[in-house]
Amino acid sequence: MKLQSIKWAKLLGVALLIGFLSGFVAIALKWITEHFEEILFEKAFHHQILFFLFPIIGLGLIYLLRRNLFRNKKNKGISEVFDSLESGKGLPLYKIPSHFVNGFLTVIFGGPTGIEVSTVVASAAVGSVTHDRQHFFRKYKTEMICAGIASGLTALFNSPLAGILFSIEVVSKKKTFKSLLIMAFACLSALILSHFLSPANLFDVKVTRWNLSALPYFAVFGLFAALNSVYMTKSVLWFKSRSEIFSRAEYKILPAAFLIGLGLLALPQLYGDGYHGLEQLFVASSGAFSVGFVVLLIALLLAKPLLTAIALWAGGDGGVFAPSLVTGAVSGLLFALVCNHFFHADLIVVNFMLVGMAAVLSATIQAPLTAVFLVCGITGNYVLLLPLLLVCTLSEFSARKLYPFTVYTYKTN
Repeated sequence: MKLQSIKWAKLLGVALLIGFLSGFVAIALKWITEHFEEILFEKAFHHQILFFLFPIIGLGLIYLLRRNLFRNKKNKGISEVFDSLESGKGLPLYKIPSHFVNGFLTVIFGGPTGIEVSTVVASAAVGSVTHDRQHFFRKYKTEMICAGIASGLTALFNSPLAGILFSIEVVSKKKTFKSLLIMAFACLSALILSHFLSPANLFDVKVTRWNLSALPYFAVFGLFAALNSVYMTKSVLWFKSRSEIFSRAEYKILPAAFLIGLGLLALPQLYGDGYHGLEQLFVASSGAFSVGFVVLLIALLLAKPLLTAIALWAGGDGGVFAPSLVTGAVSGLLFALVCNHFFHADLIVVNFMLVGMAAVLSATIQAPLTAVFLVCGITGNYVLLLPLLLVCTLSEFSARKLYPFTVYTYKTN
């Protein structure tokens, strides 16, 4: 009995350590990326040639670092975690700085991806490396990796439930009491660290109510969100399956940078993770309907997935997490404005933006509960819980029927 208690104490102690380390990696990456992204975007906004030069610098530095420092191994995102779990081999230590640095360089130099996937894989590597330190922990490899992932997302979005659910819905599917307890302790450690180092929510958005009369519109919007998510997935997978185009990595940098630069010049709101542009849209959501604004929103919906796909094809680090949140908010804003103008629906626009973030993310990664509690964490309340559950379930189901794969599950030949 005493030996069993010591084993539990060791496991939970290591879980707290993983949570602290993963949370620190996530918060550090978030802070440093936000800081430099804001500085470089401001420079590019006033000197627009930089919209073309910055992606060249970012993708070029990533290529040089990969070739000379990170063993010439391309970062493959969350598929690296899946490969590690399937093969039984741990994630190597260099994957922590590799994803940290490459995610940072991609986003600050305008790559329209995000740091979430970089954080997930770096955090998974923290858990993997920790499990290798002692023979006793080696049989808990999956639990340690999932603890790292859950705590990394907890630190980013202030939602332990989202972190734990992502690990269950997307990564391991394990629901044992032991695995849940290890993840819970890791998330607790990350949440405490986040409380002191990164207390602010991702967006300063106030949600106070939603109208029961909006339920039919929420249901229809679930289908619209599913269409957007399938477009996102197919865009990324199309470029991913076209590796023969400029097959040498260095040849992809200039054409990709030109296309990204062209997109950013036309739509600067898409620079980097796009969260700065999203904050502007939250403010603009209270404005009146205008054709010009609707055209802008449609352009954002079409361009964001394509630019994300191009950045990833050219070697940028990241994934579809942040692009799904941005696309979802834009789709929710567009849907609510159109319904209010043409059908006098009296919808609360901000609510649809937030539900849209969750709905597109849910459909894109096929993880509805993760998306629901992530947005609840972003807003800091559960006022929208019912519409979130409805729309996320519907959007995920519809997207799966339209196209059964995600960027995580699709296998290229």
